[in-house]
Amino acid sequence: MGEQLDKERFSEQDYATFAERLEHQLTVLREMLERPGFGKGAATVGAELEFFLIDQQGDPLPRNAELLEAAADKRLTLELGRFNVEANLTPVPLAGRPFRALGDELQEMITLVDGTAAGFGGGAVPIGILPTLGTGDFTPHAITGESRYRALARGMRRVRLEPFIVRIDDLELVVEDIILEAANTSWQLHLRVDPEDFAATFNAAQLAIGPVLACAGNSPLFLGRQLWEETRIALMEEAADDRDVSRAYRRDGRVTFGSDWVHSPLELFERAVRDYEPVMPQQTPDASPEDLAELRLHMGTIWQWNRPVYDPADGGHLRVEMRALPAGPTCADMAANAAFLLGLTLAWSKRDLTAYKFAEAYQNFYRAAMHGLSAKLSWPDMPGETLASDLILRLLPEARAALLEAGVVPSDVDSALGVIEQRVRLGRTGASWQRDFEGDAGQLVRKYRELVLSGVPVHMWR
Repeated sequence: MGEQLDKERFSEQDYATFAERLEHQLTVLREMLERPGFGKGAATVGAELEFFLIDQQGDPLPRNAELLEAAADKRLTLELGRFNVEANLTPVPLAGRPFRALGDELQEMITLVDGTAAGFGGGAVPIGILPTLGTGDFTPHAITGESRYRALARGMRRVRLEPFIVRIDDLELVVEDIILEAANTSWQLHLRVDPEDFAATFNAAQLAIGPVLACAGNSPLFLGRQLWEETRIALMEEAADDRDVSRAYRRDGRVTFGSDWVHSPLELFERAVRDYEPVMPQQTPDASPEDLAELRLHMGTIWQWNRPVYDPADGGHLRVEMRALPAGPTCADMAANAAFLLGLTLAWSKRDLTAYKFAEAYQNFYRAAMHGLSAKLSWPDMPGETLASDLILRLLPEARAALLEAGVVPSDVDSALGVIEQRVRLGRTGASWQRDFEGDAGQLVRKYRELVLSGVPVHMWR
């Protein structure tokens, strides 16, 4: 979705040609994956952080294009909503001090974006859902004025003729466009993985995200209601669900956790081409055959919570993109969430999970999104169900051991995972802090920004 498009309207012939190119590029990818040594390399970690821009009252500030021009930093890019921007962090080796490096660059980017926004009378916050959003913020005019986003909106309406219907607890919304996606901001991680290890690592990430999400919730408030600990999960899935009456047969929406364990990376790419219609058939005829430009663009319009990524850099390699964590609260919190998710994924990538019921991992994910630390979760080597907070404390040593084995410096591991332990023991997540805040939404957002800029992790917030 970061690709620039040269047009926003496409013909039926464009869609047909694009579909043909996807099939051809699947063949090219299959051949590359069979090539000895393809994609091998040291494990690296990359990340993306999405921000909300806010004005002095804490309301959305729709000035992302002007902010990017003023900031003049190539790591920043536009997002779907005019009140959103994204920072793309510098990839770092997993071995060494990756979480300190991520935290330092996060602090740099938060300072840059917030400071630049001050020039427009506002600031910036990393938060899963901005509590001051109102229905008036979700009009077609709120979509960023770039061809790729207008093309995405048109493409989604082409495959879904009905309005988008959002139902979360007692909230029901009917929206004519995809702009509700802009209500959500995320902290997304990329882990480079050798092709032969990809399926096991991807499956482990599917298992790990349940308990990690339970202690990372930061999106409890939307349109004046207290909903899920991670309302963002439900909102994203329904706000971009392309399954109208003509596609009721399809099991998964366009934003999905998935429906089974995987056995190869190619399987995920093939499923994306088979099950999902293109929405932005931009063609790049001059690209190298192994660039797989059309396939990469298509994959960027299917928002699995864990998603496969092919990158042509360095001769081509694969990454697991972990998309389910919310933005915020602080740099220390996000570095800690990254450490726990990556460590738990690495720990369980050594085991065959296909004998464990996928439905259990699926259920864990949504229970964690709904109930956070009070969720009842299952786990492969434990009978029955366990309170999420108790399970997390049991799993932290496993995550630590796996990170140490991967070459992460012990002090970096302990600093990051120590934040998780304290957060769980005190029961203080970003979501719980927002629920407990006494004041209106504007006051909450202004106090939240102040605390984010302080750098103090959320378990220490009053």
